[in-house]
Amino acid sequence: METFGSYMRRLRKSRGLTLKQVETQAKVSNAYISQIERGLRRPPHPDILKRLAKSYDVEHRELLIAAGYLEEDSAETAKRRQIEEAYEHVRTDPTFKQGTRLKGTHVSLETKRFIVEMYEKLTRRSLLKGA
Repeated sequence: METFGSYMRRLRKSRGLTLKQVETQAKVSNAYISQIERGLRRPPHPDILKRLAKSYDVEHRELLIAAGYLEEDSAETAKRRQIEEAYEHVRTDPTFKQGTRLKGTHVSLETKRFIVEMYEKLTRRSLLKGA
């Protein structure tokens, strides 16, 4: 299982952000962020996570769950997983050429759901069952 620190590092790098950029945006010391990413510090206070969430363009709740402050209910986890898997299917479908080849761009869960729904309409396939 991925540690909180490695999760935060992966998020930052996937957004193409440097520690200095996050420091400037979130008003959190780059040394502190680095220590969190390396597992030398515990997950930060929820208020700091709120500022980091804005910099990383993720929901505050997502960071609270990753940090262990909140538990994600199993229904929500299953829904999120279904959307992620359906989006990956759309993204890698070689026969579908409707602009789904995003590279290096963070795509929110809501956007992924929208892309999957458009795919379902265009292909008349069903990937999301009640999600």
